[in-house]
Amino acid sequence: MRRPPRKTIAATALIAGAAMVAVALPATTATATATVGSTSAPAPAAAAEAAPRAGALQVRLSPAERATLLADAQAARATTAKALGLGGKEALLPRSVLKDADGTVHTRYERTFAGLPVLGGDLVVHTGANGAVKGADKATDATLTVATTVAARTADSAKSFALGRAKAEGAKAPKADLVRKVVWAASGSPVLVWESVIGGLQHDGTPSELHVVTDATTGATLFEYQGVKNGIGNSQYSGQVSLGTSGSAGGHTLTDSARGGGKTYDMGHSIDDNTYPGTLFTDSDDTWGTGNPSHNQTAAVDAHYGAQLTWDYYKNVHARDGVRNDGVAAGSHVHYGNAYSDAYWWDYCFCMTYGDGAFNANPLTSIDVAAHEMTHGVTSHTAGLKYSGESGGLNEATSDIVSAAVEFWANNSSDPGDYLVGEKININGDGTPLRYMDKPSRDGDSADHWYPNLGYLDVHHSSGPANHWFYLASEGSGAKLVNGVSYDSPTYDNKPVNPVGRDAAARIWYRALSTYMTSTTDYAGARTATLQAAADLYGANGVVYNNVGNAWAAVNVGPRMVQGVTLTNPGNQVSQTGTASTLQVQAVTSNAGASLTYTATGLPAGLTLNASTGKITGTPSTAGNHAVTLTVKDSTGALDIVSFSWLTYTMGTCTTTQLLGNPGFESGKTDWTTSASTNIITNDNSWLPARTGSWKALLGGHGSSYPRDTLAQTVYVPYGCKATASLWLRVVTSEGTKTVPYDKLTVTADGTTLATYSNLNASSGYVQKTVDLAPVAGKYVTLKFTSAEDTAAPTYFLLDDVAFTIHN
Repeated sequence: MRRPPRKTIAATALIAGAAMVAVALPATTATATATVGSTSAPAPAAAAEAAPRAGALQVRLSPAERATLLADAQAARATTAKALGLGGKEALLPRSVLKDADGTVHTRYERTFAGLPVLGGDLVVHTGANGAVKGADKATDATLTVATTVAARTADSAKSFALGRAKAEGAKAPKADLVRKVVWAASGSPVLVWESVIGGLQHDGTPSELHVVTDATTGATLFEYQGVKNGIGNSQYSGQVSLGTSGSAGGHTLTDSARGGGKTYDMGHSIDDNTYPGTLFTDSDDTWGTGNPSHNQTAAVDAHYGAQLTWDYYKNVHARDGVRNDGVAAGSHVHYGNAYSDAYWWDYCFCMTYGDGAFNANPLTSIDVAAHEMTHGVTSHTAGLKYSGESGGLNEATSDIVSAAVEFWANNSSDPGDYLVGEKININGDGTPLRYMDKPSRDGDSADHWYPNLGYLDVHHSSGPANHWFYLASEGSGAKLVNGVSYDSPTYDNKPVNPVGRDAAARIWYRALSTYMTSTTDYAGARTATLQAAADLYGANGVVYNNVGNAWAAVNVGPRMVQGVTLTNPGNQVSQTGTASTLQVQAVTSNAGASLTYTATGLPAGLTLNASTGKITGTPSTAGNHAVTLTVKDSTGALDIVSFSWLTYTMGTCTTTQLLGNPGFESGKTDWTTSASTNIITNDNSWLPARTGSWKALLGGHGSSYPRDTLAQTVYVPYGCKATASLWLRVVTSEGTKTVPYDKLTVTADGTTLATYSNLNASSGYVQKTVDLAPVAGKYVTLKFTSAEDTAAPTYFLLDDVAFTIHN
């Protein structure tokens, strides 16, 4: 079986992972909650972040309040245009409005010139509580004028050219949905153009909304972008979850009336956009899916759950009511196409659409995929970042940033938060993520830092510096362990970056997106917008403000911020109670002759900080997870602050427990991640039966060097515990040798080989094998089985009743 090619997802986040459990819902709408298993990992201590300034926080507007503000903006648009110095042929069209707690109103406008729409003419006007204009952020500062509004080239010529461009990109059945005359102002001097929108299907079956902008005088192509942005149930990825549904006994639907009426539909593997929205999912007992992708409802459970989590995140954290901020939910559509390895947001249908992945076994419906796709809609209805060049990279990064923020905020033990994009859905066929935020270049395509030609990259790869900024702003530079995942983030200038914390970084990015960015914002503009957002929320020239700027400098956007004192974050610490601990805090001041004073809050009991030397010493006496805040101030008053967690644990407190989900495979693929082959976990007992029950895992048996089958599951081992892995193994081989191990099964834990079995271990029945993992306390450990054969006779490796047991 051929390994799927590496896939670049168009505007989507991709992930593959753990299976779910069915739980009945009451007849009324349920609140979205994740049921946490008994062996879930302890959440890391939250960083002691500065509280946002109350006056800058956006307030939640009722539909009536929003309508009133938009009506006021419409009535005052001529006065506003005059205040901004716009020309007599220009007019403003209010599109959306936000309001801060201090009364400041931010109104986003589109512009027209002589009655023609202006692409790249959008702007945001900021008015005080008294109605006076405080300032504006414009997509272009160019004087908006064109010599004539009479086109030398015809609309038909523009349409023909655009159709040709679509065909050249492999489009299927392209059709001209729109050709209109507009003014192009997104780059250079304004010019009269034709905008052609070509529908149909892209080469991989994704719906197409190709925008082609051509000069109405010369016919030259000025811009081109794709408008389709690719990114109680038993879910495949998020464990046992509660769903917002509607209806009553015998007639439940996946309609979340508590969240704007969000619905989830079945596309029935169609790729015809005329079938939208598909068939609404219904169920008689309000128990949805099985956790296995073979059940039609399972992908719907994940998509519906991801949509409601993202809705709740935007509402509870950013006071935003849905994609358009109008309380109306977008739709979700699953089972698009056959083995379609993509997901996308489309403004046309106001919806997210998900394929089922390779072999229809890895639906692209995990939490971060849903958050990624819905966020494309939010971007479309806020900054409207054009999906090409640097603005396109920022568009894509925005979806990655929010997908990480939602995943952490959800705190679901089956899908812990991380800075990996697509780690659950196996989009590459080898279990690796699609993108890495701590070091984007690890995917082989993305950029770690800004450089002059960055905008020529595909938007999924030019997103790298912004993703890197978010990681650095959230966690800081250097080696880190977050939720069991190891990161090691470099910086462009090889200088350290101290974090502002994930929540603060996400708040800053959203405010910058919704309040200051426009359709043409580039990386330099994103730095300016986030610094302004940081100033609004946390004050100008403070520690948060400076660290935001330093995170940008670390990805080669702008200079380092001068702050006098620089304190290096020591990173999260782990100590055993009863054992002496030492940590030397590192800090410097640029103020000549100034002395430093160190203070700390939240230190574990038994530890003390020397105020003069910055050295922490002592013996922790109590187990727990502690949020520590360090402050260093010099004698001039300059200071720096960092936060980290310090976990203390006691050995010998571990209860013997088996951690694996579905250890005997009787729930099918639930909880396990496999390579692309669909028959690794099977209930076909016609020749090689399971040891117990009906299901087993079967690796190998190909009689060729390719493919290599894999079977894996990740578990969290609490501090104070050791672990042992055991399995029942049967090896059946056609190899004739008694001395040469041609075919092998390797057992690894986090990449370390624990045991290797081969055709020499052939047996007539199952034999129990046990391996000691030694101390692995406080880690997420991935137990993985990998088969490898030569090109001769096949060897079958059968596994059943696997166990991962923790003990003292």
